[in-house]
Amino acid sequence: MSDPIVTIETNKGTIKVQVFVSEVPTTANNFLDLVGKGFYNGLNFHRVEPGFVIQGGCPRGTGTGNYTDPATGQTRRIPLEVKPHLKHHKGALAMARSNDPNSASCQFYITLDAANFLDMNYAVFGKVVEGQEVVDSIRVGDKMTKVSMGAAAAH
Repeated sequence: MSDPIVTIETNKGTIKVQVFVSEVPTTANNFLDLVGKGFYNGLNFHRVEPGFVIQGGCPRGTGTGNYTDPATGQTRRIPLEVKPHLKHHKGALAMARSNDPNSASCQFYITLDAANFLDMNYAVFGKVVEGQEVVDSIRVGDKMTKVSMGAAAAH
């Protein structure tokens, strides 16, 4: 089984993440669907917590927005999908959500360091495979200029 690589081009450089479709298919395919729609293109990183996370993917740029399907007008939310071995190591790619465990929609974060207290509470669905130094350089307001699918990587 191979898991796809998504390229996140930013104004600071390129980040490549492996998306764990084989491990957490609901969460991974939600992200890949939004990537395929061009949803993330032009969005910013609205939250940066030094030593913790960078967060982006909010259509409002504030951390308060979700993905709304233009065809149905419905807000997309996905159920919490966690696995004990998918940990919040440095460079983990995971879904942000509100207090409701089943409220993740489109916002994601990348960890800047290990954050074990998030394990089993937030869905890790990938990892940085290239460009962690770019992740580390992201500041509030930096933009994702283009987010696209790349080749699959062996898992």
